[in-house]
Amino acid sequence: MRAHLLAAAAFAGAGAIWLAGCATPPRTCPPPPPPVPHVGYEPASWSSLPGWDRDEVKDAWPAFLASCNAVGRRAPWIAACEAAQAMKPASSVDVRAFFERYFEPYRIVKQTGPQTDDVGLITGYFEPVLHGARMPSAEFNTPLYAPPPDLLTVDLGSVYPELKGRRLRARLEGHRVVPYYSRADLDRDPALKGREIVWVDDVLGAFFLEVQGSGRVELPTGETIRLHYADENGYPYRSIGRYLVERGELKRGEATMSAIREWVLSHPDRVKELLDADPSVVFFREEPLGDPELGPEGTLGVPLTPGRSIAVDPSAVPLGAPVFLATTFPASDVALRRLVMSQDTGGAIRGPVRADFFWGTGPQAAGYAGEMRQPGRMWLLWPRGAPLPHARY
Repeated sequence: MRAHLLAAAAFAGAGAIWLAGCATPPRTCPPPPPPVPHVGYEPASWSSLPGWDRDEVKDAWPAFLASCNAVGRRAPWIAACEAAQAMKPASSVDVRAFFERYFEPYRIVKQTGPQTDDVGLITGYFEPVLHGARMPSAEFNTPLYAPPPDLLTVDLGSVYPELKGRRLRARLEGHRVVPYYSRADLDRDPALKGREIVWVDDVLGAFFLEVQGSGRVELPTGETIRLHYADENGYPYRSIGRYLVERGELKRGEATMSAIREWVLSHPDRVKELLDADPSVVFFREEPLGDPELGPEGTLGVPLTPGRSIAVDPSAVPLGAPVFLATTFPASDVALRRLVMSQDTGGAIRGPVRADFFWGTGPQAAGYAGEMRQPGRMWLLWPRGAPLPHARY
């Protein structure tokens, strides 16, 4: 925090110097700092949403009802969610009529000074399925851990109110609080002994499960369990794909999940080097599988619906809100235009026109998610007559 205050003071001082310098021509002045971008909501018509009249929006109805279970008692949502709970739509025509009656569309834009941009990045994610066992063996030798007892959470907001919601992960070393172990040093932590939930047979698959934040593990007994994000070691995520690109191992734009796996198969002696490039580690909690047709529970607290749930930046798009998404299928120009629900968040999902599309579970979902990096546009569907959300972005 002290470093932030010092930086702010230095910035303020620099601003004063810049103003003084500009007051005495012909001294050359540095350019002023760039304007801070923020989110904007521009009123739109339903006819301006590309593909709104052709989407099978009835497929999104269960996901919308799930969102209502989480937010339906909040003031903006009461009327729409009460009406939805009493309704049994027979077709997409009925669902479209419902949304057009109870909601208004707003184009989501990124505003930077006088410039407005409504095109952003749409990526994809999925629920991995791994094979594992309760006990280690030559086949199942990669552990997935529950949070260790020596992992401390430091709530910065309790000391500095302006940092509300910011937390650090740490551990005690004697009487000192020090950063928690990074991925490269994790095996030095004796407190992890006994915290293994399962051992799996795919070290890269285990890494991708950490990146996705949840997944399924099929056990030799025939049981399938779910692992959900429980905590992390506090280090920022670093892309192993970018690591390979920066070292010339893969070309930019080709670092997909399948390409990374092919590289790993060709360089088995460098797997630890590659994975240690990401210092971040995720710890899990075990839960029953539940409905196998649904995905894991998202940040909103409801199960994700394949093809109809997205992760967003909640500072720009309120969790629970319906969104109309216009993008393309992964690595193609085939239109993907759907009503989706903002039900999850992600560490890499930042900014107004930014979403992570949940593809579901299994190999096909993994393939789509691994290839998806598409331009797209988004419309917030907001309860009719309710004040627009206060954006914090």
